[in-house]
Amino acid sequence: MSDKLATLKLLDEEYANFRKAIDGLDAAALQRVWFGEWSVQDIVAHVLGWEREMAQALRRMARGEKPAPEGVDYSDSDAWNARFSLVMKQQLPTTVLAEWGQVHQVYRAAAAAIADDRFGVTDGKPKTVNRLIETSGYGHFREHGAQIREWRKTQGL
Repeated sequence: MSDKLATLKLLDEEYANFRKAIDGLDAAALQRVWFGEWSVQDIVAHVLGWEREMAQALRRMARGEKPAPEGVDYSDSDAWNARFSLVMKQQLPTTVLAEWGQVHQVYRAAAAAIADDRFGVTDGKPKTVNRLIETSGYGHFREHGAQIREWRKTQGL
């Protein structure tokens, strides 16, 4: 299996696992604050925001451009996280989940559109596209999915 196919497969698997971590939660549970100042809805909004933003980065990479547009800095992740969460704060949980599903499809398609040779490892380090998909995609899903599963366990949910 190529590096690209393996990465996309992992992305699909971890997305499905994260969705399973959320499945069955009602609106009240989705909106209950438990992760600092965040609820599951806020976590999903934050993931949705990163996927929306990084879908654009992936599209730029597919065109041979740098992932970040001129003048944009993604290094202050806390500020980006707060922005992404705030944008969806007043939405119903069902709206947030539905929008995330749509955004994820766009993100997945943007990743799939990148040439095969842009995936893999060079000099022992993952290439840029692999790092981007890990941090905004499958690694992100693993991190927050585990947190939600643990919370659900402690709450009997």
